[in-house]
Amino acid sequence: MELGRPALAWAAALLLAALGAQAAAAAAAEFDPYRVLGLGRSCSQADIKKAYKRLAREWHPDKNKDPGAEDKFIQISKAYEILSNEEKRANFDRYGDAGESQGYSQHQHRQFHHFHEGFYFDESFFHFPFNSERRDTSDEKYLLHFSHYINEIMPDSFKKPYLIKITSDWCFSCIHIEPVWKEVAQELEALGVGIGVVHAGYERRLAHHLGAHSTPSLLGLINGKITFFHNAVVRENLRQFVENLLPGNLVEKITDKNYVRFLSNWKKENKPHVLLFDHMPVVPLLYKLTAFAYRDYLSFGYVYVGLRGTEELSSQYNINVYTPTMMIFKENIDKPADVVQAREMKKQLIDDFLSQNKFLMVARLTNQRLFQELCPVKKSHRQRKHCVVLLTGEGDKFAEAYEAFLTFAVANTKDTLKFVHIYNDRQPEFADAFLMDEEKYRGKSAVVILERRNNAGKIAYKTLEEAWQGSKEDNFILLDLLDQLRTDPGLLSSETVLADLNDELAPMFLIRWLYSTLDYISDCWDSLFHSNWREMMPLLSLLFSALFILFGTVIVQAFSDSSDTRDSPPSEKEETAAKTEKNDATFSKESNSRIPKKGFVEVTELTDINYNSNLVRLRPGHMNVVLILSNSTKTMLLQKFALEVYTFTGSSSLHFSFLSLDKHREWLEYLLEFAQDAAPIPNQYDKHFLERDYTGYVLALNGHKKYFCLFKPHRSGDEGGTLGSCEDYDSLLHAEARGKSSCSPASRSIKNKLHKLSFWMERLLEGSLQRFYIPSWPALD
Repeated sequence: MELGRPALAWAAALLLAALGAQAAAAAAAEFDPYRVLGLGRSCSQADIKKAYKRLAREWHPDKNKDPGAEDKFIQISKAYEILSNEEKRANFDRYGDAGESQGYSQHQHRQFHHFHEGFYFDESFFHFPFNSERRDTSDEKYLLHFSHYINEIMPDSFKKPYLIKITSDWCFSCIHIEPVWKEVAQELEALGVGIGVVHAGYERRLAHHLGAHSTPSLLGLINGKITFFHNAVVRENLRQFVENLLPGNLVEKITDKNYVRFLSNWKKENKPHVLLFDHMPVVPLLYKLTAFAYRDYLSFGYVYVGLRGTEELSSQYNINVYTPTMMIFKENIDKPADVVQAREMKKQLIDDFLSQNKFLMVARLTNQRLFQELCPVKKSHRQRKHCVVLLTGEGDKFAEAYEAFLTFAVANTKDTLKFVHIYNDRQPEFADAFLMDEEKYRGKSAVVILERRNNAGKIAYKTLEEAWQGSKEDNFILLDLLDQLRTDPGLLSSETVLADLNDELAPMFLIRWLYSTLDYISDCWDSLFHSNWREMMPLLSLLFSALFILFGTVIVQAFSDSSDTRDSPPSEKEETAAKTEKNDATFSKESNSRIPKKGFVEVTELTDINYNSNLVRLRPGHMNVVLILSNSTKTMLLQKFALEVYTFTGSSSLHFSFLSLDKHREWLEYLLEFAQDAAPIPNQYDKHFLERDYTGYVLALNGHKKYFCLFKPHRSGDEGGTLGSCEDYDSLLHAEARGKSSCSPASRSIKNKLHKLSFWMERLLEGSLQRFYIPSWPALD
C-alpha cells in the first residue's frame, strides 16, 4: 500500500498535466485569425491586408456603435498582427498558436501523445470532421457578414442571382450535403452565379435577417428577394432552382419567321439586339444569366440551329452550326455590328464582348442614367469625353437628317467621343436649354457638342450655328469643330445647368402597381405551400389577429344590442308611484322609473343658492342650457328635454338646468327685454300681461361673456304629424299601460314645444345662433 501511493500521485500529476494541456489547446483553438478575417489558409499577404482594411473600417469603435464593436476590432487587429508576420503565421499554422510557447506546446503534445492514443479516443475514430485543421476550407472565401450582405450582396443581386447556404458547427446534415454543395458552387460560380455562406453561430443577425431558423438552409437571392430551397440537395435540383429564380422572358426564341421583327425593335427599345446561335434545344443557363446581367442594355434572342425553320437565318449570316456564335445588331439589321465564335463560350469571353457593345451607334437619351453613362463627367484634363447630340424630332420629316448624322457617327466614333440623339418633344427642358427657342431651329434638327463638368448638371457646350440638314457642308463644319476641340477645349464657351432627363421608358404607375401586387400574391402563395411554420408565423399572426378583432367586435355588438332591447315594461306599482309623484321636485327619481337609462340626463334646478356657481362664475368657454317650465309642465318638459339634449351630454362645456317660471318670472322677463326682436314682452297694461306663457323656452347662458341665446317653442299648428311623434315618444318611454294612451291634446301641445330643440343645439355648438348681450346678470330672488 505504501508503494502504491507514489504511483497514484504520479498518475494524478500526469492527469492534471494532460487536462491543462488540453485546456490550453482549446483556449488557443477558440481564436482563429483566418476565421476572424474571413480568409482561407492559402490566402496571400495582399488578401490579408485588403480584408483587414475592410473589416477595420467596418468595426472601428468610432464609426460602429455596436456594443461589441470594440472587442471585434481588437480581434481583427490581433488576427492581422499574426497573419501579417510570416513567422507568427507559420507558428500558428503548425501549432495552432502564435505565442512564444509553441515549443512547449509541441513538447507537451509529444509527451502525452502515446497517453492519448492509449485510450483510442481520437476524433478520426468517430469520423468527426469538426477539427479546424481537417475541415474543408473551401467555404471560407464565400463567408458573408451582415454589413457586407447589405452594402454589396443585396445591390449586386439585381445583376446576378445568389445561392446562399446557412450552416453552423456540429451540424451533421451540413456535413452530409457538403460534397454536393462544393461541386455545385464551383460549377455555378463559373457561370456567373454569386455564392455565399453564412455561419449561423457567428452571424446570427444575418441568419435571422434572411429568415433561416435551422441549419442547413439553402436560399436564393435575386432582385433583393429571398426564396428558400425546399427540395432534395442534388446537383440537378440546385441548378433548376437557380434557373427558376430568373425571369422567364429574358431570352426570346428566334426562327426564320420572327427574326426580322426581333431585330427591328432596336428603335423602339433603344437597345442593341443579340442573337445566340447554339445546337442545344434549350437555352443554356449561361446565356440566361448573361441576359439577366445585361437586360438593361441589350435584348437577347436564342436560335436553336438544329431546329427546322432556322435554315434561312443561319445561311443569311453564314453561321457555323457546330460552333456557338454570338452576334450583336445595332442600327443595321442586315449586318451584325460584331461577332464572336468559340467552341466553349466562357463567361469572361461573353462579358468582354458584350461590355464593348452595350449601346447603339447613336443611342437615344431616354433617361438620366443613360445620359450619365454615355456622357460621363470630366475627371481630368487628360480624360475628357465629349458628346455630340442631335436634337431632332420624330417622323419621316426628320429621317434624312438622322440618317446623315448616323453615317457621320459610324465614320468618326472614338473612345473619347460619343454620338447620341434626343427627341425635342419628349425632353423639352433639355432642348430648350441649348436652342433657347431660336426661330432658326424651329421644326428642324440641331447639333450640340457638350461636356459634363459635374454631377450637379453643369454643362459646357457649343451649338452649331445653322440647323443640321445632313449636307456635305454640315459634315465638314462638324468635323472641323471636332478637330479644333482636340487642341482647344475652350471652344465650348457656353455653359448651362441641366435638369434630370425624363424616364421615357418607365411603365405607368398603374402597371407598376399591378406588377407589385402580382409579386406580392405570388410570394404569399409560395410561402403558403413551401415555407415552414416559423416562416409563416408573421402572416398567420396577422390573419388570426384580424379574425379575433372581427369576432370580438361582433360579440360585443350582439351583447350591447341585447342589453338595450331586454328592458321590460315597468310594473303597475312603479306606474302608480310615478303618477302620484308627478309634481315632485326631484327629477332623477322620476326619470329612473319613467325614462330609459339610455336617455338619462342630469338636470339641476337653477336657484338662488347655486345661481352664482352655475352662471355668474361659470368658467370661460362653458355654457348653461336652462329650460323654462312651470310646476304643471315640469315632468313632461323635462322628459322631452332629456331626450332632445341627450346626444350633447358628451361635451364637458355644457351644463343643463331648469328654471321655475312660477318663482322667477321677473328674472326671465328682465333677460327677455334684451331680446325684444326674438321674444317681445307684452305691455303691463295688457290684460294678458300676467298670462304670458314662457314654458318651453330654452336659454343658453354664457356667464363669462354675458350673453345668451334663445330657443322659442314652436306652436302645435306649425308642425305636421305631431300625433305620430307623440305616440312614438310614449312608446319609447314605456310609460303607457295596455290599451291606454297619454297622448291627450294638452300633453301633445306641451311636448311639441321642444320639437327641433336638437337642431337648435347643433347650431349652438356651431356658433351660428344670434347672441343677446346684457350689461350684467340680474340677481335671482
